[in-house]
Amino acid sequence: MARYGLTVSGFGKPLHELAPTFQAMPDMGYDDVWSDENYYIDAFTPLAYASALAPKLRLGLSVAQVYTRGAAILAMSIAGLCQAAPGRVLVGLGASTKVIVEDWNGVPYVKPLSRVRDTIRFLRAALAGEKVDEEYDTFSVKRFRLAAKIEQPPPITIGAVRPRMLALAGEVGDGVILGNVSAEDCKQVIPIVKKGNPDAEIICGIIVAPGDVEPALASARWMLNEYLNAPVYAAAQEWLGHGDELRETWDKWKAGDRKGAAAALPQKLVDSIVLTGSFDEIHEKLQQYVDAGVDTLALSFLGGVDPMWAAKGLAPR
Repeated sequence: MARYGLTVSGFGKPLHELAPTFQAMPDMGYDDVWSDENYYIDAFTPLAYASALAPKLRLGLSVAQVYTRGAAILAMSIAGLCQAAPGRVLVGLGASTKVIVEDWNGVPYVKPLSRVRDTIRFLRAALAGEKVDEEYDTFSVKRFRLAAKIEQPPPITIGAVRPRMLALAGEVGDGVILGNVSAEDCKQVIPIVKKGNPDAEIICGIIVAPGDVEPALASARWMLNEYLNAPVYAAAQEWLGHGDELRETWDKWKAGDRKGAAAALPQKLVDSIVLTGSFDEIHEKLQQYVDAGVDTLALSFLGGVDPMWAAKGLAPR
């Protein structure tokens, strides 16, 4: 049976209002709580908060950026979670995008594949308590040893959308974190990861919008408009075979017509990524991801729904 989790940013509420939801999640059948990192809040704070409220949930970083924290700080942040929740942490790492890394944080966005690989090499050593003194391809670490003791080093997965990063997730990671892909896309993506690691955990972030479909789809169009027009994600969609469908929206975006770009998003593509409808309908669509090989479903709510109502209705059956 697939694991089910909920993503914090999808709740649409301040953290302090989510205590009842976190506490109720295990009894509803959820296994994980996930946090992402873009322009909401950082990935670590929500999980530290949830760790005390729900001591049975796995804590999933989905994903922590490899550029915007120094290597030692990243290791210490992960160690803090591991001490708060021994054996319950799953680390997700990713290169993020040029906009977030370079434009927002002032860090040069170079060699993303190498940066992810180097960060994993460093973390494997550091979290095992080794002294690290090494010149990596994209950064160097001199004479660092993590003082915090960790009972169980966490699995490390990679957020990936294109072939080379997907392959890296299988080669050096314990799994992959996917996002904004359809169940059909997963059939193309998952074998690349499994080729390098047949035991890799396949985690998929999935946007769900139960209830009133129309406002949810309007919201989804604007969210996907920004995502699907980012160069790295546009390239991923091209590789997945959606280039012809998205050509008009890409052209309008490049011409500065943001509203036109959103309107040009193919409805069929939006429907395949954002799961709308009744609870029964969404459960059927989620099963398609499981049938395609997804092990863990990380659900994120869209449409301003009440998180407790949505969590109950979409709980594992």
